[in-house]
Amino acid sequence: MRVIAGIYRSRPLMAPKGLETRPTSDRLRETLFNVLAPRIAGSRFVDLYAGTGAVGIEAMSRGAEHVWFAEKAAPAIAAMRANLSALKIVGGYTLESRGVGAMLERLGKLSQPMDIVFLDPPYEAEAEYAGTLQFLGSVRGRGVLAADAVVIAEHGSKAKLADRYGALEQTRRIKQGDAALSFFAFPVEEVSFEPVVDESLRLDDCL
Repeated sequence: MRVIAGIYRSRPLMAPKGLETRPTSDRLRETLFNVLAPRIAGSRFVDLYAGTGAVGIEAMSRGAEHVWFAEKAAPAIAAMRANLSALKIVGGYTLESRGVGAMLERLGKLSQPMDIVFLDPPYEAEAEYAGTLQFLGSVRGRGVLAADAVVIAEHGSKAKLADRYGALEQTRRIKQGDAALSFFAFPVEEVSFEPVVDESLRLDDCL
């Protein structure tokens, strides 16, 4: 596992041993940031269920203004701190070790909204997906997000998230092997955004 691009390009990242933490693969992370590339520089980026922090660190490497990490598993937090230390990252991020609920409460108290939210719960944790996305699409959740914010959920490719959670509508879905990325945004009548696209990526597309 490594940083794909930016100022920390090709630097290795560590993950804890065992199966409890499932880092986003390098290939899927590259696909994600290829889509987000125009939005990253200067963005306020949130990495929920952050695990080793690989996604948030990638955002920092590519110029995000600030990254908020939420993770409560001790082994993952230790790996994340080790990765940040190895890259000599001492600022530009906030780590919430009490988990996603505590992070969303913190974000709701900030004066500036978030531009990009990425969430990657355990694939089998359907309630985590539904609860987090429903909150972000609620009246309270909308106060956390910028008007043109994008919310991305990583999930198993055989799972299908709802088309809508509160005010958030699914706009795009990308499949890659056993994983998929579902993109959500506020309705097009409020903010111009891309139409729904379902893309199945071949290995050749990513090489």
